Amino acid sequence: MQKNSFGLPSMKLLALAAAAGMVVGAGAVYMKITAYGNGDTEIAAAEADCAVSPEGMAAIKPLIKGQVAALIADTPRKFDTVSFQNSEGKAMSLDDFGGKTLLVNLWATWCGPCRAEMPALDALQKTAGSDTFEVVAINIDTDESDEKPRTFLAETGVSALELYRDNSLKIFNTLKKEGLVFGLPSTLLIDSRGCLIAHMNGPAVWDGPDALNLIKAVNDQTGV
Repeated sequence: MQKNSFGLPSMKLLALAAAAGMVVGAGAVYMKITAYGNGDTEIAAAEADCAVSPEGMAAIKPLIKGQVAALIADTPRKFDTVSFQNSEGKAMSLDDFGGKTLLVNLWATWCGPCRAEMPALDALQKTAGSDTFEVVAINIDTDESDEKPRTFLAETGVSALELYRDNSLKIFNTLKKEGLVFGLPSTLLIDSRGCLIAHMNGPAVWDGPDALNLIKAVNDQTGV
C-alpha cells in the first residue's frame, strides 16, 4: 500500500474522504449565512478574465484522478471573496500571495479528517512551496485565542505551514453559500491569476504524485 512521506497509508485518507470528509462537528459550523450574489454580467466578466484555452484545460482535467479524484473542476473564474488573518492578526486576502498558484484549505482542530490530512499538506508545502506555489491552510475555530490551532499544528508535526485564521466563520459561510464548501476539510485550487480551478470537500493525499502533477499542470497552463 502506498504511503505518504509521514508513513500514513494513502488508503486511510481516501477512506476518510468517503466516510467522514464532510464532517461539520457538533453543529459548530452551520451558522448564519450572510447574503451573497453576483449578477450574470459580473459572473460572465469574471469567467472571461480567467479563460483557459481548451488545450490548457485538456492538460489539467485528466490529472484530476487517483488520490485527488474527488476534486471538482470548475469553470475558471476570479476568486476574491475571502479574507482572513495571519498569525499576527493582520487582515489578508489571496491577493497578498503575489500571483502564486494556491491550495487553500479550511480546517478546524475538532475535525478528525483534518488531523489526518494536515501532515500531507505540510509535506506538500515542503516539497512544492516556492515563489510560484503555496499551501494556505486557514483555521476556522471560533476561539479568539490561537492556543488550540497552534497546539494542533505542533501535535501533527507541522513545520512548513503558516497559521492563518478566520474565527468569524465568514469565509466558511461565504464559500458554503457559493456551493463550494459543505464541511471540513475543504480545499480550493486557485491559479496564479487568482482564478478558481477546482474544489474538493474531504481529505486527500496532497503530497502524493497525483497532487504534484496536477499543481505542476496548473502552473504550466495558467502561469503568468
